[in-house]
Amino acid sequence: MGKPAKQHFKTIVISDVHLGASGSKSKALVRFLKQCSCETLILNGDIIDGWQLKRYGRWHKRHTRFFKAVLRMIEKHKTKVIYLRGNHDDFLDQILPLHIGNLSILREYVYESHGRRFYVTHGDVFDTITSNLRWLAKLGDIGYSFLLWLNKKYNHYRAKQGLPYYSLSQKIKSKVKTAVNYISDFEEQLAALAKSRGCDGVICGHIHQAAIRTIDGILYMNSGDWVESLTALTEDEQGHWQIYRFADEKSMAKEVMQESVDELDDLDEIESFYVATWLDKMTANSKF
Repeated sequence: MGKPAKQHFKTIVISDVHLGASGSKSKALVRFLKQCSCETLILNGDIIDGWQLKRYGRWHKRHTRFFKAVLRMIEKHKTKVIYLRGNHDDFLDQILPLHIGNLSILREYVYESHGRRFYVTHGDVFDTITSNLRWLAKLGDIGYSFLLWLNKKYNHYRAKQGLPYYSLSQKIKSKVKTAVNYISDFEEQLAALAKSRGCDGVICGHIHQAAIRTIDGILYMNSGDWVESLTALTEDEQGHWQIYRFADEKSMAKEVMQESVDELDDLDEIESFYVATWLDKMTANSKF
């Protein structure tokens, strides 16, 4: 039997992969990219987690394989790749803007399709803590990293018991009023910014909450993340957008189990050293 045909999209948007962080599901993402093709791939921020790599994150071979998959898409399918910096990969500020063939690394982007204009940004532009109080943002990141570590241990136990995946952080977000209000304000502010720039919609990430909704006449779309929800935004050739969910709760449990097995097997000590050293040099003059 031959290989199944690739699923083709006009556009794929992914964000918040957090390569270098222990919770990154890059192996699943590589499988997703290998089974798809697209004209435009938008990497909408926090693809590399520089914050984690500078502290205690590790670089794995599966993280390198993600970039190899992207380069393969450029070479084989002539895919146009737009990489927008996020707050966790803000070290890219040192080289912005950068254009190399079909790859562009930018701070923001306006994507046009089927007569509509979409303002594309990671989304941290409206996160005042991330923008103005970096030390507090990084302290919060340590807390979130601990929650992800606890979440991984808990779900490893659940998977052994044959139970589906359960997201502790998503549950907390849905229950804490402050988090719910923050997400609502975040969505409304980005929609307002898109309108002020004469766009019909906004595409973002940052809050790890996949969504497609209309806010005050603006199409708000969030690609979610590849740490917990494993989601992307896809656009077909007719201009219809949808949230692509790579795994359901049962499949997520398998991903957690496989991730635990692979955690030490594919650690690349040499690349981990070079990535950390490069990040130190790139951010030598940045304020903490």
